[in-house]
Amino acid sequence: MIQIAVLGYGTVGSGVVEVINTNHASINKKAGDEINIKYVLDLRDFPGDPVEEVLVHDFETIINDPEVQIIVEVMGGLEPAYTFTKRALEAGKCVCTSNKELVARHGTELLEIAKSKDINYLFEASCGGGIPIIRPLNSSLTADEIDEVTGILNGTTNYILSKMASDGSDFADVLKEAQRLGYAERNPEADVEGYDACRKIAILSSLAYGNHVNYEDVYTEGITKITAEDIKYATVMGTSIKLLATSRKVGDGFYAMVSPVMIDQNNPLFSVNGVFNAIFIHGNVLGDAMFYGSGAGKLPTASAVVADVVDCAKHLHRNIMMNWSSKKLELMKIDDVKSRFFVRLGGSLSERLEEVEALFGKVNVVTVPSLKDEFAFITEEIAEHEYKEKAEKLDGILSMIRARF
Repeated sequence: MIQIAVLGYGTVGSGVVEVINTNHASINKKAGDEINIKYVLDLRDFPGDPVEEVLVHDFETIINDPEVQIIVEVMGGLEPAYTFTKRALEAGKCVCTSNKELVARHGTELLEIAKSKDINYLFEASCGGGIPIIRPLNSSLTADEIDEVTGILNGTTNYILSKMASDGSDFADVLKEAQRLGYAERNPEADVEGYDACRKIAILSSLAYGNHVNYEDVYTEGITKITAEDIKYATVMGTSIKLLATSRKVGDGFYAMVSPVMIDQNNPLFSVNGVFNAIFIHGNVLGDAMFYGSGAGKLPTASAVVADVVDCAKHLHRNIMMNWSSKKLELMKIDDVKSRFFVRLGGSLSERLEEVEALFGKVNVVTVPSLKDEFAFITEEIAEHEYKEKAEKLDGILSMIRARF
């Protein structure tokens, strides 16, 4: 029997307990041993919940029990999750987590400790909820040289943008609805400002390229400036606006960024709507591959965590090598990254087109009949710094969105 402990009995923690109890027989068969939840740690009490039988309030009970071989950390945040995880690994206990904030900040250190102890620190659920992506990057795709990872990595922002597109609503109104439905937190900053997606692309990039990508170096822009008017242009053009987290190899360099991007129907991410997530990978041998599914939610995320528990059970006292070194991957300056740019501009098309083309050269022009005294244009592919220099000379810019088509 393999004894495990679950740290945190919130949404994901209760989901882990539910998944193990529901699929107990098949999980044990796949693990090759019986997995038993000996402890659940939480500061709260849960009167009437069966978890009361295994509930403890003190981490010392768990860390000092030699029978506990695997710890599931689903507390979220940096502390006390970091301290508990580090102590558990140093004590020779495997740890499985869904905590992307912790993995992004301390992943290299915790992986090194696990390796030194010949145990495992696994985090499949940290980047795509229920979507299996860490394991494919770490094992299935090792024959490839990955040169691009692009994903819709946040269900909250994808829901908001999808709803704005389908209803023509403003950002603020859809955000309120997302909060009412439980898709967005009361403080949605980490989602809508792109911070959540930023941490996830840093983790995925570190695994894809083998060297550490510091999430603080990733250029990050959220969706709070996307307007109903922007969506109208996208609809007229047959395009879609998505918050994309991208890292890409360009020549000998790499860049990583999170920002809203306008994509057309040829892009495999175009039809990923609602709270669903998808991750697109390009390898020099494989070509294109996409992983799609529920990127968040109680049971999908818990399913990925429990899959890691099974992996740990199958590899007790045997480290699974991770392609993530502590050597830092130096990223290109974002100013050197090239994109096309969708730009909305105030004023009359007939009066201002000459001015626009004097700066940007030949552009594609878009108009929306219901929007008076403005038009939009799409540039050819130019570097970020070129766009900024030209945009500074153009009065009346209403919005700018990068375009990939």
